[in-house]
Amino acid sequence: MITQWFSDLGPWGWVIVGAALLALEVLAPGVYLLWFGVAAVLTGLLSFQLWDYPIWGWQAQTVAFLILSLASVLIGRRIFPTTGTDDTDQPLLNQRDRQLVGRLATLAEPIVNGHGRARIGDTLWRVTGEDMPSGTRVRVASAENGELGVEAA
Repeated sequence: MITQWFSDLGPWGWVIVGAALLALEVLAPGVYLLWFGVAAVLTGLLSFQLWDYPIWGWQAQTVAFLILSLASVLIGRRIFPTTGTDDTDQPLLNQRDRQLVGRLATLAEPIVNGHGRARIGDTLWRVTGEDMPSGTRVRVASAENGELGVEAA
């Protein structure tokens, strides 16, 4: 049923699919569907030129779409390269625990068997380190998975 409807549309089928993919890219941006939408529209435009040729069946159209998809993705990645996270001027943004390395804190709960809690600002953080009584001043030495490694200050 869908294949019959799609073939009845002729070259417009590819243009409609391309427009739908481009619309989905606008609704859910991520630069994933953009290049496939461009390839579908280009396949539709190519179909307008080649529709009457017997070789231009659904198999040739599919191969053309796949080749144009690959080409549009490669060209798009070259024109709009993805930037890495290393290019930021704030590499610790959204890594609050790692921002605390080097700060001084006071133990709110004693470190017993290597685990305790320290108050930094208005937050209690889980800490690990040598056993120490509460009230001890400590320096944050490391941060791993939301837990701070501390040492006596």
